[in-house]
Amino acid sequence: MIYITKTPFRISFFGGGTDYPTWYLRHSGAVLCTSIDKYCYITCRTFPPFFPDAYRIVWSHIENVSSIAEILHPAVREGLRMMNFANERGVEIHHQGDLPARSGMGSSSAFANGLLLALSALQGAPLDKVTLYLRSIELEQERLKESVGSQDQVATAVGGMNLVRFRTDGAIEVQPLHAHPLRLAALNRSLMLFFTGTSRLASSIASELIGSLAEKGPVLERMMEMVQQAAELLRGDGDLDEFGRLLHEGWLLKRSISPAISTPAIDEIYATARRHGALGGKLLGAGGAGFMLFYAPPDAQDALRAALPHLLHVPFRFESKGARLIQNDDEADTALPEWRPRGGSRAARHSALATSPAAE
Repeated sequence: MIYITKTPFRISFFGGGTDYPTWYLRHSGAVLCTSIDKYCYITCRTFPPFFPDAYRIVWSHIENVSSIAEILHPAVREGLRMMNFANERGVEIHHQGDLPARSGMGSSSAFANGLLLALSALQGAPLDKVTLYLRSIELEQERLKESVGSQDQVATAVGGMNLVRFRTDGAIEVQPLHAHPLRLAALNRSLMLFFTGTSRLASSIASELIGSLAEKGPVLERMMEMVQQAAELLRGDGDLDEFGRLLHEGWLLKRSISPAISTPAIDEIYATARRHGALGGKLLGAGGAGFMLFYAPPDAQDALRAALPHLLHVPFRFESKGARLIQNDDEADTALPEWRPRGGSRAARHSALATSPAAE
């Protein structure tokens, strides 16, 4: 069988930082975020037994290995272990993405969600969205020991514009933002996404940020207040430009948490955007590099693009489906039943095939 998953990347507007367990298990947390129409694709199938290796993993590298322990990609290696794939059961996994990794768009969590959904489908029991994001949180935070928050797994699994609350008992509540479609469309038209051409390892910056959380309580409390403020603004019919002004306040607050969040180059890009019509914006993700989001009224966007000619403008739309299976091709099972030879390693079976009369 062949399974293909399609998992959206995400944009986080407000509340980032309060979704780290070290914060919300003591104080609670909240974020406002949305998924967008840029995706991570995972193709997964049972690896045919005719090859000497048990696993083929195709990402920025091509791995052909005989055991899970040999797999270099940490999320794939630990994901296979989490989902209880025995070493003798071969799996082939391919990854493709619309956006680069380590760029602030929730790419690692989109990958985790897509991977676990594909593997669970291969086992015959695809995970529901809630179980999916809980398992992805477990994979990234507990098994991989990454310094990541909990919003990206939720946003990319569930999809849509959501207010996500993190409780001190560890519970996660997802509240879809029931704003008028025309209101959300107007917001979408006022947002511009630019790629700075750089990337960074989010967990390395996040570890510095986490170390600063305890002493930044008032800042994080204000950032949580802005989540509710922005949600009410989108549900209402007031001046939508206030959303941009809130983004500006939120960016100033986020920058104050840790010097690792921004750089002189990022500060210059932000200042240039503000001089040319952007009311507010932010660097997405933990900080340091990646994608920048700006709120700019439509009549100011041509000037903003012209002012940032060295950056790639990436148009996008909100999406609402979240992680899903887009292909379940079981025709191969009808055409070629699964072959289970008696005993022996895959390498030995491969050798036997190579010398059998049928192979000549």
